[in-house]
Amino acid sequence: MTEQFTICCSECWHTAENPCPSIIECFTSGPQCHQCADCTENQLRQKHNLTRKDVSIPVIFVGTGTCGLGAGAGKSLAVVKSWLDYHSMDADVIEVGCVGFCAVEPIIDIQLPERSRVSFQTVTQDKVTDLLDSFILKGETPNDLVLAQYRSDFLRNWEDIVFMDEHKFFGPQTRWVLENCGIIDPASIEEYIALGGYRAFSDTISKETSEEVCENIDRSGLRGRGGGGFPAGKKWKFALSTPADAKYIICNADEGDPGAFMDRAVIEGDPHKLIEGMAIGAYAIGASKAYVYIRAEYPLAVERLETAIRQATRWGLLGINILDSGFDLEFVIKMGAGAFVCGEETALIHSIEGKRGMPSPKPPYPAISGLFGKPTVINNVETFANVPAISLKGADWFSATGTEGSKGTKVFALSGKITNTGLIEVAMGTSLNDILFKMGGGVPYGKKFKAVQIGGPSGGCIPSQHVDIKIDYESLKEFGAMMGSGGLVVMDEDTCMVDVAKFFMDFIQRESCGKCIPCREGTKRMLEMLEAITRGRRGETGRQALERFKGIVNMESLGEVIKQTSLCGLGQTAPNPVLSTLRWFRDEYEAHIFDRKCPAGVCTGLLEYTIEADKCKGCTLCAKKCPAEAIMGARKSPHYIIPDKCIGCGTCVEVCPFDAVKVQ
Repeated sequence: MTEQFTICCSECWHTAENPCPSIIECFTSGPQCHQCADCTENQLRQKHNLTRKDVSIPVIFVGTGTCGLGAGAGKSLAVVKSWLDYHSMDADVIEVGCVGFCAVEPIIDIQLPERSRVSFQTVTQDKVTDLLDSFILKGETPNDLVLAQYRSDFLRNWEDIVFMDEHKFFGPQTRWVLENCGIIDPASIEEYIALGGYRAFSDTISKETSEEVCENIDRSGLRGRGGGGFPAGKKWKFALSTPADAKYIICNADEGDPGAFMDRAVIEGDPHKLIEGMAIGAYAIGASKAYVYIRAEYPLAVERLETAIRQATRWGLLGINILDSGFDLEFVIKMGAGAFVCGEETALIHSIEGKRGMPSPKPPYPAISGLFGKPTVINNVETFANVPAISLKGADWFSATGTEGSKGTKVFALSGKITNTGLIEVAMGTSLNDILFKMGGGVPYGKKFKAVQIGGPSGGCIPSQHVDIKIDYESLKEFGAMMGSGGLVVMDEDTCMVDVAKFFMDFIQRESCGKCIPCREGTKRMLEMLEAITRGRRGETGRQALERFKGIVNMESLGEVIKQTSLCGLGQTAPNPVLSTLRWFRDEYEAHIFDRKCPAGVCTGLLEYTIEADKCKGCTLCAKKCPAEAIMGARKSPHYIIPDKCIGCGTCVEVCPFDAVKVQ
């Protein structure tokens, strides 16, 4: 036997007389000791307190995902280590990924002997010492920092601390993809195996044919989580049935949507789940090489993925003749330059091949002729992260959750004007209202909810009157939106929907590869139309006023032409932000066009500045600071603004000490 594992449990479940039933086994101390995944799981669960066995020393878990580090977790971690050194205390300090509740980062969990694990929120560096003094030295829980505790049937739970599965943010979730994120050490393959990791892969390559694997994924109803939701099993079957001397499997981890960070968090917090899912997919289609296409702006995710690949290779779970099955698989990380268009399959393939990232016409589809002209399957991180559980628990288990046409769960990134920013994972069919107001905590500062942009730049807006919509692929299409990768950007009453459409159209226009005319020129024209209706009279010259109205008349028809004639998915969905906001917020467009007013007061070009004479003291500050010399008036006398000269910069508002400048 080849050595696959190097850790030997003290109470091995199997002997030569009672042999190991798993293909994952190692020869350790002698011919009487065979260690399989069952034994490894038993031993490691004891080590990391994942079963009834207790820890002997305190364990401190620090959330050091990108969001945590951005909130100061790195500084908090340094204080934790300094505190332990000062007290000469023996404790384990483990860096974990993001648990998903980004709004309360930095998050630190502490596990004490005989007690359940407790999570603490907003533990910035100035709070670390007091927390450790209170909780570790005195056994007291600082209520202002407590987030929740992990439920344990075998350890003593803490009184008056809510359980994680009852917390308002975590309780309503169905965490399959995110189950390990923020809990286990992402740099430890041992912990992943302790939770049953790689068992699905080992069972698959030892007990199932490629056809059976593809059929299982197809029956589960798993759809691609990164775009239009094409059935993953059907894509895999196409690649499997296409004869070729080489095949490839690719994970699209480019994640270019503004407001989306699901893939990054999964890789940072649980990279082995992605590797296992891709390995099962590679076996299913007969691929011997796997690529992870990830943006270079994710250095921490790349680092943890590289570590995971090295570990899996060292343990014999990647490489040549994996687990004596005859199956070979090589992993390669390809870092992209952040081009949004490379999220499109054929553009991504061109980038891996060393070419410019530009889409190609379809057919042929990548599953038939993809990377280097060979059959290629491309799915995103979340799609592959669902595969191990489906392989282990079966298609019926997965399809029992969700709706008729949308099975399983979906991870969403909550951002924008929302109280609880972060990642949530819910069953398909969960209402948008529950996501935003139960888990998300609603709009902060007493503002009214206005709309939510779903699906990124290529998605659409869902207005407040339809907040009860059930989230699945079919329902979103009815509202002119799409699931996309799962970004949810929330907007309140102070948001201008025309400005939102302009923001996304500017993003799409800059990210267009320029290959096809409808996308290259059409998005540019739409952006110019939006810029025109957000521009005031003082910015117009010549025939611009006439051209402004002419453009608005053709905006919707232009959008439909772009959708129907663009080459790739980016261009075909590019007009969605404009068309959806036009559909639900036409009154705001009309106010901009006909009244030249921005109801939300966001579009600076449409704002009018006046000075209230009864408040103005004639201090001349505004006149001195005005860059356009548009303010007139004598010292100690009321001033006034010349409308034709005013450029709407707002400097007068900022410098006036008497609040005399009125904006409308």
